[in-house]
Amino acid sequence: MPNDTPPALTHLARLAQFAALDLVRRAQGRALGALGFDPTELPFQILASGPYWRLRDYGTAGAEISLLIVAAPIKRPYIWDLAPTVSAIRYCLDHGLRVYLIEWIPPTVTDVPVGLDECSQAISECVSKISSEPNGTRPFLIGHSLGGTLAAVYSACEPHAIRGLLLLGAPLCFQPATSKFRDALVAMVPPDLADAAVVPGSLLSHASAFASPRAFVWSRLADAAASISDRRALEIHARVERWALDEAALPGRLVLQILERLYRENRFSRGVLTVLGRRIGPSDLSLPTLAVVNTADEVAPLASIEPFLEVLPTKDTSLIKYPGETGVALQHLGVLVGREAYSSVWPNILAWLTAHR
Repeated sequence: MPNDTPPALTHLARLAQFAALDLVRRAQGRALGALGFDPTELPFQILASGPYWRLRDYGTAGAEISLLIVAAPIKRPYIWDLAPTVSAIRYCLDHGLRVYLIEWIPPTVTDVPVGLDECSQAISECVSKISSEPNGTRPFLIGHSLGGTLAAVYSACEPHAIRGLLLLGAPLCFQPATSKFRDALVAMVPPDLADAAVVPGSLLSHASAFASPRAFVWSRLADAAASISDRRALEIHARVERWALDEAALPGRLVLQILERLYRENRFSRGVLTVLGRRIGPSDLSLPTLAVVNTADEVAPLASIEPFLEVLPTKDTSLIKYPGETGVALQHLGVLVGREAYSSVWPNILAWLTAHR
């Protein structure tokens, strides 16, 4: 029999199924947290806020270097402060930096649509707030994964508002064949995604697993097996899995623009992306830039970052290659949660910041 269900209703039903799966996965995460793997975040105060973002301030008044973390809107930002032994925020505070973080508030269907313009405007407001604080200074901007991509897009709009840009596993170049993950993800973008006001986090988790099963499924199982004999590695792995289950919804407009304008059409790398009324590209990133690439990462491989860096107008660019490690669950997260990353990569990040203060 023919299916007489209107496409819009079918689409809503699929979204409702993934929204329900978000609830299930978060419940699974809480169960894992009950075993002792909940995050142990540092205290912070809210310095400013908007309808879809909050600016966290972690303190260290009087520091010469201010660092604004642009969290990725996927899942929760505590991946930056996962545990006392593996925490980018604690590491930076311990070394005398003033640390801020922009946290994205999960949307509801009644919220104003949020896309690249709105995210860049939010970052701009946070940068202005930090710079105007008593004894405030222009901050450095740092982001991981999609957070780094958003940080780079904003930096191209207002390069003189910040001191420098740090990109951790943040893809910027999306040419076809850049990575199997990019090609598979572009091929599976549903045409009716444009109608979604809110995209459940589970939908993106499943899409990522289908796009790169080796990165999001098989390597995680292999990492768990390799971590069994190392208690600390196994604990970090479990904490990452708990974080991965903590799904958060994303604005539909933002997801569509990222998939279409960045992943499919590669507009930013080609210099034809329009944000906040400006056409931007690599030629607009005229500021010191440091990128860290995990060479074992399929989500943001070297080919998705290096060609972009090579055409920047500034000569002050640096690239750190990090080989990945065991006990991080997902190699894409290694620079934020890996013990080797904190012993070999983060000292170099700190040295770069100090040299550019």
